[in-house]
Amino acid sequence: MIRELRDFNIRREEVEQLNFLLYGPVGAGKSSVINTIKTIFERRLYINCLAAEGSTSQTIYYKKCEVGNSKDGFLPFIFNDIMGVEEGDQSGVHTDDIISALKGHVKEGYPFNPNSPLTELNHYYLKNPSISDRIHCLVYVIQADKISMMDEDTIQKMQRVREEAKRMALPHVILMTRVDTTCEMTKKDLRSVYKSKRINKKMEECRVALGVQKSCIFPVKNYYEEKDINEDINCLMLDALTKIVHWADDYVAEYSS
Repeated sequence: MIRELRDFNIRREEVEQLNFLLYGPVGAGKSSVINTIKTIFERRLYINCLAAEGSTSQTIYYKKCEVGNSKDGFLPFIFNDIMGVEEGDQSGVHTDDIISALKGHVKEGYPFNPNSPLTELNHYYLKNPSISDRIHCLVYVIQADKISMMDEDTIQKMQRVREEAKRMALPHVILMTRVDTTCEMTKKDLRSVYKSKRINKKMEECRVALGVQKSCIFPVKNYYEEKDINEDINCLMLDALTKIVHWADDYVAEYSS
């Protein structure tokens, strides 16, 4: 799977990299997903992107994270990291900013303001985005052990974004993190994740909460306490990433046709 992704060719020539937007509650593991993918492809433990452990988002600027393919090259996809979703109107990323990002209007470096979304008058607003500027797949990041504890306000915000993605015919998937802390069987053996009734139940909870079909929900584990490369962690993430890349490429091809 690594070789397939390293050698992947986007069908539309003018699109050099596929854009993935990571979106979810504070502490769900968005930055850790980026760290994990960098670890897999760069073959060393990566901690460059800050990962939030508390209740406040560590990501305050719109940031694009590339993944190295060699000493002087990058993989053909970029992860866009954003402020996390929080309950209420005074904290967390503004839903309108997420929708603007999906459409390619948000420039890198934009400082998120929970109280005031991006407007056309702001110099971080891109007025006429091309297909290369748009998001090609919306990736929700949800903690498996926290799904049932998500507040209604957060869920409604995420549902609104999903409705916009659906209207745009934009692929949207869920990376369900922390499967090892959710299920003892999975903690002992990650390869049994799809056999776990508890993990299956959590996938169903994700489906009900956000309306994302089960075939687009991927249970994964991020690198966190590990001191060495773990191929079981790699396989789960690579399986999800391979599907995401192909679906995003389908979107680019269909959008451009």
